[in-house]
Parts: sequence; C-alpha cells; structure tokens
Amino acid sequence: LARQTPGFTGADLANLINEAALLAARRGRTDIGLNELEEAIDRVMAGPERRSRVITESERELTAYHEGGHALVGHVLPNLDPIHKVTIIPRGRSGGYTLALPMEEKYFNRRSELVDQLAYALGGRTAEELVFGDPSTGANDDIGKATNLARKMVMEYGMSDKLGPLRYGKPEAEVFLGRDYSQRNDISDELAAAIDEEVRRLITQAHDEAREILVAHRDALDRIAKALLENETLDAAEVAEVFGDIPKWEHVGNGSLRIQAPSQPVAAGVDGMAAETTDPMVIPSPHDHSRPQH
Repeated sequence: LARQTPGFTGADLANLINEAALLAARRGRTDIGLNELEEAIDRVMAGPERRSRVITESERELTAYHEGGHALVGHVLPNLDPIHKVTIIPRGRSGGYTLALPMEEKYFNRRSELVDQLAYALGGRTAEELVFGDPSTGANDDIGKATNLARKMVMEYGMSDKLGPLRYGKPEAEVFLGRDYSQRNDISDELAAAIDEEVRRLITQAHDEAREILVAHRDALDRIAKALLENETLDAAEVAEVFGDIPKWEHVGNGSLRIQAPSQPVAAGVDGMAAETTDPMVIPSPHDHSRPQH
C-alpha cells in the first residue's frame, strides 16, 4: 500500500481510508480489507469506475493498444519505475490507465530518468499511430504532460546541452489579491525560439524511441492488448508474464541519451552522437493521467 501511494499527504491518506470504509460498508463488511483499500487508491487517483459507460468495441481496442503501448515502453525503458497495473476500465474522465510505481522513495530525478519518462508518456500515442495509423484525441493529456516536462528540463533544470545549466524565466509574483501568476518577460525572441527548438528535439527523440521499442516488440504489444481486452485489468505479475521474453533496453555508452536493445551495436552519428535508427526497427485513453499514465 505504501508503494501505491507515493507523495500522498495526510489529507490524501485520510480520504483514502474514508473511501475504503464506504466501500466496505456497501459490501456489507465489518472491516476494511485489502481489496477495499486498493479500490480506494484507484478511486482517489483516477476517479470511480464507470462500468455503465457505453464503449464500442473499436474504442475498447484503441484503449487496449494505447495502454498496452504505455506498459510496453515503460517495461523496456531502463530507468522507469516498474509497471504495477494496467487497466482499460473507464475511471473518471479516463478510459483506462497504466500505473508505474517506484521501488523505493525518491527525492531527485536524473536526466536519463526524465528522458525515459518522456518516451513512456508518448508510448500510448505512438502505439495508436503504429497499429491504426490514425491517432486519437485520447493522447491529449499525455502530450501535454510530456511537453511540460520537456520544457521544465530546458528552462528550470538546466538539462539542455545547447542552452546550458541556466534557468530561463521566473514567476513575476505570487497569486495574491487577484494578481495573476505569470512569467516575467525577460526572454528574447531568439532565446524563446531556441527553447522551443530544444523542447521539440526532446519530444521528437522520445517519440522516436517509443516507436523503436514498439516496432521491435510488436508481438508483445499485440499480446498485452489481447490480454487487456479479455481481462480488462492486469496486475504487476500478469504484466510481467506477458512481457516475460522482453529484455530491458539500455542507454548507449557514448554520452548520448539514446537507447538501444541489449547488445545492439550503435552506429556513430554526427559529433559522436548515436545515429537515429530508422524503420523498420523502432506515455489517463480518452486517457487522462493524474498520477497514473493513461
């Protein structure tokens, strides 16, 4: 339970116990069991189940591949937390979600970990492109979160080799007495364009990495989509069983942040960077992602 509630405040935990108590009472129980607690966690993080929501088979298949894309990319990436749960049961505003949980408490993130988070966030959208050739609006939140993270990497965390370890822009004032929170206009047009270019480069790289993984392991993507369509929810053990033959990939050792399949030679690119791989190699669906990835 502790692993499933990282970052929860005291109020969040109190809300969780209240939800679990209500569920236990509705089920005629006199105590709160593990099932009620896990269901309460899902309700707090992603909203209540909406089994009454009418979903067509084509949307269920789209959701299964979307969430399967998140799960497969997350499973393969070397610096992402393990996949704990994948579901296509609608909750709140989402049609399903994928949940990755840390093995230990963490206070900092390395650049390589954030790069993996970008690829994970785009795994669902990329799976839709690969399987259907026609992506949906369900990836809207994924794209927004990936873009926001990439922008923070460039503007706040100093993780752009091109722009250096600097912080660009800062809040003008706190929200007080109706005063809006805004960025101070201290960035030139040229610098803003350079920032946008770096953000675009990070997102494009993450998209390419997600696609490379999904193409390389297309059979596994089909397997997890089929399992989700049959069972609707997969726990960590079931996900591990589906991906039992899929190894972790690794970051290349030449200073770049690109990834490669184990023991796969990397062609030298410009300035010693790994060359872009090309086809045929290559993360809430109506998918929202508060804490989980949808």
